[in-house]
Amino acid sequence: FEVERMLLPVLSGPHVPRFIATGDEDDQPWLVMEQVSGHTLRPLLDDAPLAPAQVARLGALAAIALDDLHRQQVVHLDIKPSNLLLHRSGAGQQRIVLIDFGLSRHAQLPDLLAEQFHIPMGTAPYIAPEQVLGLRSDPRSDLFALGVTLYHLATAQRPFGFPGSERGLRRRLYQDPLPPRSLVPAIPRWLQETILRCLEVDPEQRHPNAAQLAFDLQHPEQISLTERAQRTQRAGRLERTRRWWRSLGMEADRLGAGAASAARAPLIMAALDLKQPDPELDVALRDTVQRLVATAPGARLACVTVLRTARVGLDSNIDAEGRNRHVKRLVGLRDWARTLDLPGNRITFHVLESPDIADALIEYARSNAIDHLIMGARGVTGVRRLLGSVSARVVAEAGCTTTVVRARGIDAASDQA
Repeated sequence: FEVERMLLPVLSGPHVPRFIATGDEDDQPWLVMEQVSGHTLRPLLDDAPLAPAQVARLGALAAIALDDLHRQQVVHLDIKPSNLLLHRSGAGQQRIVLIDFGLSRHAQLPDLLAEQFHIPMGTAPYIAPEQVLGLRSDPRSDLFALGVTLYHLATAQRPFGFPGSERGLRRRLYQDPLPPRSLVPAIPRWLQETILRCLEVDPEQRHPNAAQLAFDLQHPEQISLTERAQRTQRAGRLERTRRWWRSLGMEADRLGAGAASAARAPLIMAALDLKQPDPELDVALRDTVQRLVATAPGARLACVTVLRTARVGLDSNIDAEGRNRHVKRLVGLRDWARTLDLPGNRITFHVLESPDIADALIEYARSNAIDHLIMGARGVTGVRRLLGSVSARVVAEAGCTTTVVRARGIDAASDQA
């Protein structure tokens, strides 16, 4: 209760209940917060296993909420279906509101629970391995708990059961869960890949942050599959014995070693104009992206272009040469990014279709929680001065850091907002 009274007044945004007031009356402390309509994800467990698309949608909404919380320097540390409230706004859109911050920790405030208790704190089926070892500062602990939730929704089973002792909790340090597809074969490989990545013992092997997890769940066709996607059974007895032996001396600080760098793993968006190529501008844009990605080893790059469509009527997706316009743009994006030499799990490619290029870029940046948008701009013409450029609108409305790159010799090297 004291933790909630301390944290709620410093939290804000659409993914937490609004703080109203707190106080003491005749030695009886009280707390008032916003009443949020909707229901938690707990009742959905009764209908599990859910369709993979529904699991991914709910997971993306929860990850977006966690990203907003983590940006406020708070780790929830008790993520589970009953603490994820599905709220529908007046516009009919849904979002997840996080509730129950009694076990949470703010990076800049005292950790009251750690000062008073020296036992693992959390809900047994969902607690992350590093929490079992006493670490309460890694945002990726919430990704583990969300992975447990997604596993339960997708398979109707808990990946680690419901242990009732510290010894039972420590079992997740060395025993991996049954692969979801071994329980429900209809689960696609991309969903198994995502869930098992969330459930990695080492936080370094999970998604770097909640924004990147949300991005994967919103773009499953772009997920890079590893051996996790192909698993059909648990690790063998010999491998489990090796893991158990290593876990005996495992320390919390080793598992949490990359917590700070994980928070700096941004989502970067490179917006390209493939209809009117400019070799000099393409090189300048690529060089800028290369430098930015190099400064953040965990960064994820989304290469985006917009295929303009008619506002009224139907456009043919076949060009004059008989080629698919969408596929042609996709090939162009991959060709532009080839020299960046990024692994498949750090780069994705997206062709948006819209009658308004600026609107499409702005909406994509907002809906995918992009941290840094990079785009090119050509010289200023009379028409651009009169009507305004795409880059000017994106800078004004995207809601994220935006770098506008120009080729050398055109007005300026780059402008940043």
